[in-house]
Amino acid sequence: MKTQRNQRRIVAAAVCAALTLGLAGGAYAQQASQVAGGTTTDSTSAGNANGDGMPQIQQKGDVSFVSGGVGVDESTALQHAQSQWPLSLRFTGPGSDFLADVHVRIVDAHEGDVLTATSRGPYMLVKLRPGRYTVHAQYKDSDQTRSVTIPAKGTAKAAFYWSTQ
Repeated sequence: MKTQRNQRRIVAAAVCAALTLGLAGGAYAQQASQVAGGTTTDSTSAGNANGDGMPQIQQKGDVSFVSGGVGVDESTALQHAQSQWPLSLRFTGPGSDFLADVHVRIVDAHEGDVLTATSRGPYMLVKLRPGRYTVHAQYKDSDQTRSVTIPAKGTAKAAFYWSTQ
């Protein structure tokens, strides 16, 4: 029994070391080539015109938004940028696993559609006018709803958690 536990610990340590080396190697390669992502026309890439690892800002109607956070650089950049965006959304699953491909629909107080988009990662930042909104988030076949109020000054946050993947 004790041997099995030790073997599991060794395997877990080896996996952690391999992941750490892989992330460090990727970061080194990115740094060495001075390339932080794609171009401004590549909306899936971090490090484009927004800089600092931020994904490309998207525009639908008069609403700007950005989503992502799967990689460390993107995740860090989005977390740091939250204070500059009126609405911050976060999508997680069991064990605080980050989720992507969450379908988001935001409606205003009069039930008018404001934004319909799919988040490319666990974070979505949205520029909305002050007011009351309802955020509908769908991951796989499970829907959740949160009411948010965007203040004239400051920010609002909403977190969505799904217990099954």
